[in-house]
Amino acid sequence: MSGSAVSVTTMDSSLDEELEGLSAAGRRRRLRRIDKKEGSIVWIDGRRLISFGSNDYLGLSQHARMIAAASLSILDWGSGSTGSRLTTGNLCPHEELEAAIAAFKHTQSAVAFTSGYAANVGAIQALAGEEDLILSDSLNHASLIDGCRLSRATVRVYSHNDTGHVRDLLNDRSNFRRLLMITDGVFSMDGDLARLPDLADLADECDGWLMVDDAHGTGVYGESGSGTVEHFGLLGRVPIQMGTLSKACGSVGGFVAGSRSLVELLKNKARSFIYSTALPPAVVESARMSLEIIASSPSLRARLHHNVKRLRTGLNILAIDAAAGDSPIIPVIYGSEMAAISISKQLEEAGFWIPAIRPPTVPPGTSRLRITVSADHTDDQIDALLKVLGEIDKSVSSK
Repeated sequence: MSGSAVSVTTMDSSLDEELEGLSAAGRRRRLRRIDKKEGSIVWIDGRRLISFGSNDYLGLSQHARMIAAASLSILDWGSGSTGSRLTTGNLCPHEELEAAIAAFKHTQSAVAFTSGYAANVGAIQALAGEEDLILSDSLNHASLIDGCRLSRATVRVYSHNDTGHVRDLLNDRSNFRRLLMITDGVFSMDGDLARLPDLADLADECDGWLMVDDAHGTGVYGESGSGTVEHFGLLGRVPIQMGTLSKACGSVGGFVAGSRSLVELLKNKARSFIYSTALPPAVVESARMSLEIIASSPSLRARLHHNVKRLRTGLNILAIDAAAGDSPIIPVIYGSEMAAISISKQLEEAGFWIPAIRPPTVPPGTSRLRITVSADHTDDQIDALLKVLGEIDKSVSSK
């Protein structure tokens, strides 16, 4: 056996041992192939399931106008952008999308990234360095955490939504060049909203910059659907608004919206922007169309919030402990990894697709179902889910 073969065998043995450890802890994940989808219905392993696990909050991923926009763009531009934005990949659709994002977010400018993850990592790394201080919520998304690590700034994590703790961590603000305060707008696993008004006041008081990751708020909150900044009446007070095009917008990609100076700096310093091939034009056009649909179709948001209220009210009637709030993210915590996996499997057997969420995505001991609601769901689908959840909950409680 050659030396390289021995190395591969040794490597695989080590990796298999690690995988076995994940399996024993209930933390090993496997990809489940979806063979077909129609609105809130998916087909997995030949079975028709109602999905309550998607981030497609407004049901736009299969909207006829978005499909048409993408199809026409393929004919005009082909399938790929062929380069990074700073070389050959800066196409007319990219700039039109960014203008649409800026208008949608009520900012001077915007820059699109290949994903929300890339937007967060790139923006934080570009804005903060060794001379700076970052304050980050303990339940912030992994992309925000990784951006903080890459920045090499001093990073202090504050207790979730605890603005008093934020203030305590600011006693040596004068020792740092910049202060960057970072939070999710809607927390992706708990569904609660950040205390943005308090954070904006603290940022003003301490000469800091507030950055809001509004991935799960964009398209869902605000009078025009622009997100949590609008929802809280803070337009013009949050200098860095990040969002994705892959959740309520039903497409893919990420963005940062703010001042012209902010956007110009990110185009020059955000490594995930500089060194990534630009988004395909078909994706860009579908994303731009989603902003038009959101702005012109408040009935979609109304339907979403009707569905959220119906499901949350039903859970309360059943005395199923779900986090309070009004977001379409509804966590039902079961504690152990194995319990969450078991409940998810029982729901699948009953015709529902709600994957179990386990560490490291959530803290140990808080494994859960992350139920997400869409404007696509019907009253009958919501009522059917409540019926099954009630039966399962009674079964779990009696053990």
